[in-house]
Amino acid sequence: MPTIASAAAAPQAAKAAAPAKAEVMHWWTSSSESAAVKTIAEAYRKAGGTWVDTAIAGADQARAIAINRIVGGNAPTAAQFNTTKQFLDLVEQGMLNNMDDVAAAEGWDKVLPETVLNVIRIKGHYYAVPVNLHMQTWFWYSKAAFKKAGIAKEPASVDELFAALDKLKAAGMIPLAHGGQAWQETIVFQAMLANVGGKDLYLKVIRDRDAKAINSDAFKNVLLAFKRMQSYIDAGSPGRNWNDATALLISGKGGVQIMGDWVKGEFAAAKQVAGKDFGCIAGFSSNTPYLIQGDAFVFPKTSAEPVVKAQKLLARTLMTPSVQLDFNKLKGSIPIRSDVDTSSMDVCAQAGMAIMKDKTRQMGISEVYLTPDQNGALQDILTAYWNTKMPVEKVQKSIVNALKE
Repeated sequence: MPTIASAAAAPQAAKAAAPAKAEVMHWWTSSSESAAVKTIAEAYRKAGGTWVDTAIAGADQARAIAINRIVGGNAPTAAQFNTTKQFLDLVEQGMLNNMDDVAAAEGWDKVLPETVLNVIRIKGHYYAVPVNLHMQTWFWYSKAAFKKAGIAKEPASVDELFAALDKLKAAGMIPLAHGGQAWQETIVFQAMLANVGGKDLYLKVIRDRDAKAINSDAFKNVLLAFKRMQSYIDAGSPGRNWNDATALLISGKGGVQIMGDWVKGEFAAAKQVAGKDFGCIAGFSSNTPYLIQGDAFVFPKTSAEPVVKAQKLLARTLMTPSVQLDFNKLKGSIPIRSDVDTSSMDVCAQAGMAIMKDKTRQMGISEVYLTPDQNGALQDILTAYWNTKMPVEKVQKSIVNALKE
């Protein structure tokens, strides 16, 4: 006959053995994204957890709902954000749990890029778990379109890129497959700043918000190159989604797209192979910064032991090397950990990992350095310039004003 003490301990033991249940809120809803997130969910289940999937289409919408639920006291176990300043307000308001013990136990400082550590580590505490690295300003091109236009050699400079776009235009194709949305125009701008301006100018403009640099002839040349790209789009560009622009490359109707490496998911779904059906250029010289961003999960504040247990199990799962490899192969990104064997990944991913070894090229996208308000103001100016006949000098002055403290 069990003692009172052992009888009382039995429910406690059962409770301790209960699987860690995590409601995970994210915006991965496209076919390639859904396949990628399933690899994390499956790994979490194998680790003993219960995954409750809350997928919400649209990053802005998903973040807004997550923040509303956190503020309203009905938070999910974990919520997706980008690896930027997007979750800084939540940290400052004391609404997130940190993952300090997981970070220390698994040596995050040794395997994560400094650019990313500077975002997730706030006042010495680790408030987010990054899952990948996306590079936003890749140049993708259709091998079939290049062949049809008589372009035998991959462009090796910005001038050669413009020459290739001219040939595509002459051949009757869409030279630049572009989705006319403000965030996509910002990507084209950053690609021109990175490749025309180089590392030093990029940091002076975006990180330092240096008025002298923004008003310089060097930055004026960047803006003129950005505006020149607009002459290569088609009439169907305004409002087009990024994946529909990628579809133009897949069909051979479009030649070049400037977009993050998440487009590889679309190529993969169409059974197209990197290096064979499409090409990828990360930058035209060793002076071109590799502009990284990514996805991360934050963990809303709670002291409930089962929820904290679920959060920490998820943090460890997200960082597991095998999960990193499986997830990023499907997502189009590269592993956040520098110690993952990527030899089985495609040639574009391997090129990205090779560039990441040069720490001088690792830089964040504008959202890493700018506040959401500053980034929004910059985006508004760039879109106005893209779509109107605004003089370049006015653009320079407007950017100086927009990026002031």
